[in-house]
Amino acid sequence: MVSGKLSHELEVNAPAGDVWAVFDGLKVAKLIEENLTQVIQKVDVLQGDGGVGTIVCLKFVPALGYSDSKEKITKIDHENRIKETEVVEGGYLALGFTSYRYRVQIVEKGKDSSIIKSNVEYEANDENVAKHATVEPVQNVAVLVQKHVTKA
Repeated sequence: MVSGKLSHELEVNAPAGDVWAVFDGLKVAKLIEENLTQVIQKVDVLQGDGGVGTIVCLKFVPALGYSDSKEKITKIDHENRIKETEVVEGGYLALGFTSYRYRVQIVEKGKDSSIIKSNVEYEANDENVAKHATVEPVQNVAVLVQKHVTKA
């Protein structure tokens, strides 16, 4: 069994509450669908309203050859601004991972600044599978949210 954790941090010139408002609920899913069109064709909400237990299906652009990814929100902590999501079908699991989780925390740095801390935690039965783990998707979402909350 191979397990690991990848991390990314991005400073944002916006209050933590404004950044969290994008991650809380389904607003981030809508942003992804509208802005990451080179990767994501559609985001379908299969169950829920953005709270714990919500399941979304990320449909990738067919030319990329990726399996659709069903992801479930497993934790939302408003006080500490933490959201955790786990791939429950397809996506990274289709590549051979046995577990693939995302964690985002918004940390207040100052009155008008914050940090988006993103983590990917994974488990795989094979090192050849584990080498495909990447922080790039959460990094791309962090940059997207940064642009969204800081636009003039």
